[in-house]
Amino acid sequence: WLPKAHVEAPIAGSMVLAAVLLKLGGYGIIRMAPTNISTTLIYPMIAMATWGVIMTGLTCLRKTDLKALIAYSSVGHMGLVASATLIQTPWSTSGAVILMIAHGLTSSMLFCLANMLYERTNTRMLIAMRGMHKAMPLMTSYWLIASLTNLALPPTINLIGEIQIMTTLFNWSPLTIMMTAMGATITAIYSLQMFMTTQQGHLTKDSKETYPAQTRELLIMLLHALPILLLTLDLELIY
Repeated sequence: WLPKAHVEAPIAGSMVLAAVLLKLGGYGIIRMAPTNISTTLIYPMIAMATWGVIMTGLTCLRKTDLKALIAYSSVGHMGLVASATLIQTPWSTSGAVILMIAHGLTSSMLFCLANMLYERTNTRMLIAMRGMHKAMPLMTSYWLIASLTNLALPPTINLIGEIQIMTTLFNWSPLTIMMTAMGATITAIYSLQMFMTTQQGHLTKDSKETYPAQTRELLIMLLHALPILLLTLDLELIY
């Protein structure tokens, strides 16, 4: 139901759902998950969460709807958070909190960027949004920041959270490294594919009259990018 809720909701609803409500769910799992849960129950739940990371990534590779692509990407990242919170170790809980904060900023920024393109093209199809670098060159830098943080480029805060989660999952069961590594690789592929498709190429005939980014839009992007950069420089700001 989550991708449908993301796609059908207005932009404000998508941003609040990705940045706040999903994090309340993760916080609830951290607070309510029992510490004495049996191993036989943890194994299938973590297997489903990590397998979900791969399946949502593969779904993103074939999505033509930009908003649906970002929605499935959001679901995939929260699969890592869910698997980390089930282990209930200090290192995994710390990684889950870091990734939730990083994902809240990144996913909200991507949804806002997608809506800016939708307002100008009246479509969410990736093929109809190509060449936006020529129409809005300043927004390309924000697209680059959002895409690179979404794929956890070093030394962004997303990488720190994912590395902590992958480490705890590997220490808990070495088999999980195959799932998490494959999921991270697929995430990098579709994030770069999304950036290249929307920004590179020739403008479509309907997009040649696209108006440039407005001041309020640039301010919204700055308020997303600035916390990402500050947390990347000093992670202790979270605590």
